[in-house]
Amino acid sequence: MPLSEDEQRILSEIEQKLYETDPALAHEVGSTTVYTASARRLKWSVLLFVIGVACMIFALSVHFLLSFGGFVVMLVAALVFSQNLRSLGRVGVQQVSQRLSGSGVRDFVGGAGSRMRERFQREDESPED
Repeated sequence: MPLSEDEQRILSEIEQKLYETDPALAHEVGSTTVYTASARRLKWSVLLFVIGVACMIFALSVHFLLSFGGFVVMLVAALVFSQNLRSLGRVGVQQVSQRLSGSGVRDFVGGAGSRMRERFQREDESPED
């Protein structure tokens, strides 16, 4: 059910007063979503997984128990990732992926790929003596 004009006016006045009185809170409320905490935990779990892989590989030359510790870190990170991915749900995953695509990650990776293709094409097309 859409809001009436009077309700929309009242809502915009409340929003304006919030921005005037506490701009930091207004920015925080505007930028935070239901999925923000889970997405943050997803990022940390990926980082922890990578650290676990590195620990497992490098500790293997020292002692196998240290390497096993790296494996346990990887396992815990994978479980945390799985749990937070489930809590996000389908809509949350779509929102996080849209945010990632909007932040330029795909442009950065795609740009690197196109630069590599251009380099190889230039080398292939170089004039022959």
